[in-house]
Order: sequence, then structure tokens, then C-alpha cells
Amino acid sequence: MTFKLSSRSVKMLTGVNPQLVDVVQYAITVTKVDFAVIEGVRTMARQRELVKQGASQTLQSKHLDGRAVDLMAYIGSRPSWELNLYDDIADAVKEGALKVGVGIRWGGAWSVPNIAKWPGTMQAAQDSYVDLRRKQGQRVFIDGPHFELAQ
Repeated sequence: MTFKLSSRSVKMLTGVNPQLVDVVQYAITVTKVDFAVIEGVRTMARQRELVKQGASQTLQSKHLDGRAVDLMAYIGSRPSWELNLYDDIADAVKEGALKVGVGIRWGGAWSVPNIAKWPGTMQAAQDSYVDLRRKQGQRVFIDGPHFELAQ
């Protein structure tokens, strides 16, 4: 089944870097899991609120200048936070990044600087990130909906 972005999702892409928009627009056409764009450009006030809530860890977010988006998975008409769905979305975003020729970092695998260069699935990338953090004795922070332009 081919999905398409809703008008609300398209509106959420206003002000987002054009290459990232192209990646998202391509990804929706190849994804196995429907998704919506739930955040594009953020204000600093919104970013502070998210840090205070623990939903973000930095005030230096790439959302502030349009270099990041958050995508929400849908099962039918129901939004879902089931992590396995975000691996599938990330696979589609990886394909979009390769098509557009841009690097993307995914919040489900922070240790992978550019998912377009990762040789396997995004599930494997996430597993690698989790294993690394555990070996380091560090807390795992998975932000499956988050995608940003790589450095």
C-alpha cells in the first residue's frame, strides 16, 4: 500500500530544510508503516518545555532551525508509539536519504552518525546503539520518531 502525507503533515514541514522535506516525502511513498509529521520547526519556548518534561535532552535541537522532524506511526487511523514501527519508518527514511543524497541521523540509533551509510536494517542499528550504551554503562535514550540532518 502506498501512503501519502496529509495536508497537516505538509504544513508541519513549513520551514524545514528542503532536503529533509524531500527525504520525508520520498519515505512516505516507500514505507510499510503510515506516518505523519508531528513536529518540524520548533520555537525555543517549545524546546525548553520539552527539555523540562524529559522529552528532549538539549536546548541545541536541530528542530530550532529546521534540520529535524518528528514522525508519528499510524496503524489505520490510530497513532502508535510501538517502537518496532519506528524501525520500519527509519528503513524508509534511510531509503529516502539515499535517494536524495543526504545524511540522516535517527533518534533510535544515536551512535550511527548517518543511517544512509549503515549497512543493515534500522532494527540492527538500534540494537547496536543499545548494546553500545549498555557496555558503556550509560542510559539508553531512544527517540524513535526523531530524524535530523547529519552533520
